[in-house]
Amino acid sequence: MDFAQLESQLQIKFGDQSLLRQAFTHSSYVNEHRGIQSSDNERLEFLGDAVLELGVSQYLYRKNKQMPEGELTKLRAAIVCEASLVNFATELNFGKYILLGKGEEQTGGRERPALLADVFEAFLGALYVDQGFDKALAFLEEHVFPKIKTGAFSHAMDYKSQLQEFVQQYKNQSIEYKIVAEKGPSHNKEFIAQVCIKDQVAGEGIGRTKKEAEQRAAKLALDTYIN
Repeated sequence: MDFAQLESQLQIKFGDQSLLRQAFTHSSYVNEHRGIQSSDNERLEFLGDAVLELGVSQYLYRKNKQMPEGELTKLRAAIVCEASLVNFATELNFGKYILLGKGEEQTGGRERPALLADVFEAFLGALYVDQGFDKALAFLEEHVFPKIKTGAFSHAMDYKSQLQEFVQQYKNQSIEYKIVAEKGPSHNKEFIAQVCIKDQVAGEGIGRTKKEAEQRAAKLALDTYIN
């Protein structure tokens, strides 16, 4: 497997190449290659899970200064859940580099969600061991945090309620949501929503549904007023 290609893609050079290889080594591969000195990625996955949770927690704590603990927990859970990790791994084409046993390969293991999620965490664990937390954080800042900024996890949050509470507590002003545009064919439509505070546009969001667009508009308004 050409891990140099992956390093080039990510612009990350591992000091210990065996760590990178281990991060992508599934237990089925180790079981079928007993004669080769090799370890699977399960221990690195364990470590990467903790690195991911700390990195995301730190980011959310610093960027959402008025968000209560319960909402922070809910948002973090949406970011680190299996479905999200599969998306991250797929976008980075991690499946291409996984070392699998023949049986696992033949049954579609390379696209199996749990396996892809595990590989993403194992890679993060390997990066942490090789280069420390700051490098792992830099990786998250490039590949994970931008999706939080653009509201990719707004489905898990009620930003409209948060904005309502903030405005009532500090501004004592009215809030109004407007769908200002619709784009695309009926089967793939996008809505553009604006939220106005005291008749001034405070945020604009785009979503596949009107509700999603309004939530993203509310998030942008919160980011503007609070952060």
